[in-house]
Amino acid sequence: MNILKLRKNFPLLSRKVRGQPLIYFDNAATTQKPYEVISAISDFYEKHNANTHRGIHTLSEEATEIYETTRDLIKKFLRAKFREEVIFTSGATEGLNLLAFSLTKQLRRGDEILLAEAEHHSNIVPWQVVAKQRGLKIKYIPLLYKEGLGEVNTGRIDLIAFKKLLSRKTKIVSITHASNVTGAITDLSKIIPAAHKFGAMVIVDAAQSAAHLPINVQKLDCDFLVFSGHKIYGPTGIGVLYGKKSLLKKLTPRKFGGQMIEEVTKTRTALAEIPWRLEGGTMPMAEVAGLGAAIEFLQKIGWSKLQARERELCNYALNWLKKIPGLRLLGPATTQNRLPVFSFVLDGVPDHDIATLLDESGIAVRSGHHCAQILHRALGVPSSARASLNFYNTREEIDTFAIKLKKINLLFHG
Repeated sequence: MNILKLRKNFPLLSRKVRGQPLIYFDNAATTQKPYEVISAISDFYEKHNANTHRGIHTLSEEATEIYETTRDLIKKFLRAKFREEVIFTSGATEGLNLLAFSLTKQLRRGDEILLAEAEHHSNIVPWQVVAKQRGLKIKYIPLLYKEGLGEVNTGRIDLIAFKKLLSRKTKIVSITHASNVTGAITDLSKIIPAAHKFGAMVIVDAAQSAAHLPINVQKLDCDFLVFSGHKIYGPTGIGVLYGKKSLLKKLTPRKFGGQMIEEVTKTRTALAEIPWRLEGGTMPMAEVAGLGAAIEFLQKIGWSKLQARERELCNYALNWLKKIPGLRLLGPATTQNRLPVFSFVLDGVPDHDIATLLDESGIAVRSGHHCAQILHRALGVPSSARASLNFYNTREEIDTFAIKLKKINLLFHG
């Protein structure tokens, strides 16, 4: 399979913006959708639209089969042990909120939660809310400021500091698998065993990593993991919460009603078994179908081809960025253990101006704090511009982007 030809599967990439061919470098926010995903959603509504698990007529049975087949696909995608360990959510944010409000019910005042300075707000705010409600303490793992041959401000998590923060008071470690700002990949093989030695549960935020890295939850031995469908070529409004079966059974649902109920009397309600007890209400069935198509699309590409392509683009982009005067990269300066996500500041040029001027040439990048204000403060800047790539981007697009950045630099500095 020619990975470059797969670009043609993404209809939006062929459009023009402001009279210029679109260069889409905002993949960390959301990826574009291939025809396979678009067709799966359309096909569901055109041929199978019915509610799942609630009828014996043909359409309902077909809808249920699509829904549960997707669960099986995700089980294999994550290398989970049981299909019941896959819970459908609206996205990573809902999964993290469910865990924060449920897991902390069993904690005592003074118990500690460890987060990293690199976390997305979705993996900070829910914990802050419950910590305030229950008298819990949040500690932040600092960034590693020196790495290798004097590299600074890498955005990587300081593993030595992490181990020093661990104690018997540590009950939960909720950690990003890869930063949406620096692209740095967290070494979970050092995080998870160390946390488990102190009896702490480990939650992995895989929102950024799921589209770029193969994930084996059994090998990682994480207790929970979340990701969003729209960041792995699937639709919005659908995500996944993985959890070890024994731990999922202990979670308290956040939504009550619909297929999560086994029996209701005037005085009591009996809840269904997992996974359905955590999937209350009418679920986004068409979106589940689209997510299944996205998983199959990724599997057809194959991780080895996808990662080789993204390493090539990552290296090419890094070499270009190093040549731009006044540009400071927020993240690792090499391709090792990093995603093709490049946040940067350009001396004397506001990041919003960078994004606006790039958009005039049809180049889509993100500007702001990227829902990671703590990380930006740790790196000594209030905000940044971000170009995030994946396999369907090209060297030619990187050339155009870098040349435009040079022109922007000249525009401000002469």
